[in-house]
Amino acid sequence: MQDLLCMNNDFPPRAHCLVRWYGLREFVVIAPAANNDAVLSESKCNLLLSSVSIALGNTGCQVPLFVQIHHKWRRMYVGECQGPGVRTDFEMVHLRKVPNQYTHLSGLLDIFKSKIGCPLTPLPPVSMAIRLTYVLQDWQQYFWPQQPPDIDALVGGEVGGLEFGKLPLGACEDPISELHLATTWPHLTEGIIVENDVYSDLDPIQAPQWSVRVRKADNPQCLLGDFLTEFFKLCRRKESTDEILGRSAFEEEGKEVADITHALSKLTEPAPVPIHKLSVTNMVHSAKKKIRKHRGVDESPLNNEVLNTILLFLFPDAADKLADGFESRTNTSTGNNPPSENEDYNLFNQFKSAPSDSLTYKLALCLCMINFYHGGVKGVAHLWQEFVLEMRYRWENNYLIPGLANGPPDLRCCLLHQKLQMLNCCIERKKARDEGKRGSMSDRSPAGTSGDAGKGADHSGENPDKEKEVGKSWESWSDSEEEFFECLSDTEDLKGNGQENGKKGGAKEGNKEPVNLKPEGRLHPHGKLTLLHPGEPLYIPITQEPAPMTEDLLEEQSEVLAKLGTSAEGAHLRARMQSACLLSDMESFKAANPGCCLEDFVRWYSPRDYIEEEVVDEKGNIVIKGELSARMKIPSNMWVEAWETAKPVPARRQKRLFDDTREAEKVLHYLAIQKPADLARHLLPCIIHAAVLKVKEEEALEDISSVKKIIKQIISHSSKVLRFPSPEDKKLEEIIAQIMSVEAIIARARSLKAKFGVEKCENKEEKEDLQRFVNCLLEQPEVSVVGAGRGPAGSIIHKLFVNAQRVSAVPPLDEDLRRSGPAEERRPNTGGVADFPPPTGREVILRTTVPRPAPYSKPLPQRMYSVLTKEDFRLAGAFSADTTFF
Repeated sequence: MQDLLCMNNDFPPRAHCLVRWYGLREFVVIAPAANNDAVLSESKCNLLLSSVSIALGNTGCQVPLFVQIHHKWRRMYVGECQGPGVRTDFEMVHLRKVPNQYTHLSGLLDIFKSKIGCPLTPLPPVSMAIRLTYVLQDWQQYFWPQQPPDIDALVGGEVGGLEFGKLPLGACEDPISELHLATTWPHLTEGIIVENDVYSDLDPIQAPQWSVRVRKADNPQCLLGDFLTEFFKLCRRKESTDEILGRSAFEEEGKEVADITHALSKLTEPAPVPIHKLSVTNMVHSAKKKIRKHRGVDESPLNNEVLNTILLFLFPDAADKLADGFESRTNTSTGNNPPSENEDYNLFNQFKSAPSDSLTYKLALCLCMINFYHGGVKGVAHLWQEFVLEMRYRWENNYLIPGLANGPPDLRCCLLHQKLQMLNCCIERKKARDEGKRGSMSDRSPAGTSGDAGKGADHSGENPDKEKEVGKSWESWSDSEEEFFECLSDTEDLKGNGQENGKKGGAKEGNKEPVNLKPEGRLHPHGKLTLLHPGEPLYIPITQEPAPMTEDLLEEQSEVLAKLGTSAEGAHLRARMQSACLLSDMESFKAANPGCCLEDFVRWYSPRDYIEEEVVDEKGNIVIKGELSARMKIPSNMWVEAWETAKPVPARRQKRLFDDTREAEKVLHYLAIQKPADLARHLLPCIIHAAVLKVKEEEALEDISSVKKIIKQIISHSSKVLRFPSPEDKKLEEIIAQIMSVEAIIARARSLKAKFGVEKCENKEEKEDLQRFVNCLLEQPEVSVVGAGRGPAGSIIHKLFVNAQRVSAVPPLDEDLRRSGPAEERRPNTGGVADFPPPTGREVILRTTVPRPAPYSKPLPQRMYSVLTKEDFRLAGAFSADTTFF
């Protein structure tokens, strides 16, 4: 009963329809389970109502109970509520065509008074709450701030907000379709205002309460969302690059094709053409020319201008033809990294993508743009083909790939990035080897080939300078570069590494190496340590770096090792396979330290496995005695076996642990066989990473708290999904949908800011108020306007409606009048135009407390709600009657 008279719940912004119509907070609804079970007949409806009445009487339940009748779309309810000595009937009328007498307040008052049938005279005053809703749909006076991109300007570097290396963001259409202004008179008494079919006192400007809600466009077209969606579609394509670009691109009848397909066989046959023309590089470039010749300029998915622009963006060092090009390339590829503690920069660790300044990341962005603007999957295939050719060209000509960090593949990144890093490692090793060959040609001399880092007692005095020289020129000692690996790397990283996978064992003094060998491959002395038996300084050797590996190679290796089984023989074979690096280091150590023993090697390689103790000798002096740890003394120890097998061979004469030629060809083959779908799968984490960075960057400009929360959820969700290989499509679609929702919110914020002139406001306090108001519009279903029509936001809303009214009042065909344009001529047409259009919705709540049904009955609350829209009219009445005195 209290709810019927309470005004706090009159016009709730978001609630069940019965809450709005009757102001109730608690109620029970009985509705048909299926649409075809609708209660359509009057007899069935009466039967249900009588059953409800009996049930309420028997149970003593005081909660209102409603029954849904007619079709569901009509939202028709009838109900009853019983209390001690009181019964309230909830009745409803729903019409498509509105009777004229009910379109204004006086007509509604008449029907309300006639319904309650109060026997008292004069009738107690009726309390009224009125809300008029106005809809603004015409935004013509405000241009939408997001201009469509200018595709023709792409090559010039700018694309109407787009450029290579950056994803676009923003809606292509206004994401705010309507603005609903509700002007409310919350408490009026009968007689204060007059409203009938010829006159109305209800002026929206004078309304004490204004509230606004915005209607958002359904799925507005947004650039970033379109980019992501189109790129994700690539993942479902089945075609290979050859099928997309056409096999004829790689085929040509006649002699020239024979030259390509039989290039290797011709190397062993007499040929009239020079051998250098049959190199793989020349074959690739001749194939490239034939591809272009076959395709023709018009048929090529990417025109040369766009392609060259992209390649220069990906490979900025390609423009540098100077002699010091290598130095500049290395600087640009590794010197511009953001600080590692930067949270945004380290997102690639969570997403398993690639650093935001890397070549892989840039390639992903370029492919995404090409896919959207330049030929779709054909453009992607074309660019990828050019990229692979560039990779081979760099490998064969010793040009490092820019935009990749030095060192082995980073397993935190996507596999494609690891493959490119592996190729860079190969290029680096090959470049070092080739430079070593050139050095050997110019530096070969008797003094240079001796390579002794001092003889006999001169070790310590001459070592530092000579070892530096050895580090640079020992390439000249190698007789066959194809058989031996010349390692130029520093081995400090291996110090103390341990190689603890192997089994350990003791070593006898008989295992010592003969001391008459010349020391080779020394790097520098190991502090003040000396060999246990000869007493010479212990030198750290130049060793081979362990072979870098990508995650697929590591997985492949682990599968091979797992297949060896758990038998003793399998375990022994597995240990031998894993000890190739250990054996290489032992041979280097023996070559650098003639006369050494296993204990000397362990003191350098795994100091924890050499235990030193203070003991008292026979003369009573305290001396330090050392021995191998217990685990190193186990019989048949892999370390002991490897030590006995190892020969004193410096790193430069050992077989290569890392065959850069073979690994590079494997990488190039892997890249060449990637389909566009595979490529999209590899690079999708980078695109999602870029999209998240973009929305974070844009959100920082808008400062929307709800968006911050969603971005955190996206990062958390993406890091779980993308961390594992081959994530499910459904989960990827969820991530893309979340990013699109954030983009839409940012676009709505900008649209509202533009409409409310937040940036143009000069008063700081007013600007903050407007900013707060816009943020509330984004996050709340309905926002109250401070100061109603007289506040800063209210005056702007008023202007919006006035401008829209003036635009709509101009006759569309009266072009001459608009062209002539003086204000005096137009004023007669616009002067009589109202500031607001006719209300789209009229809501009226009438309340009173009267005795019913008899004059001596208890005074009880009576309530009637009316809503009138263009195509709908509804009356919802709650009428109470005294069941004791009637």
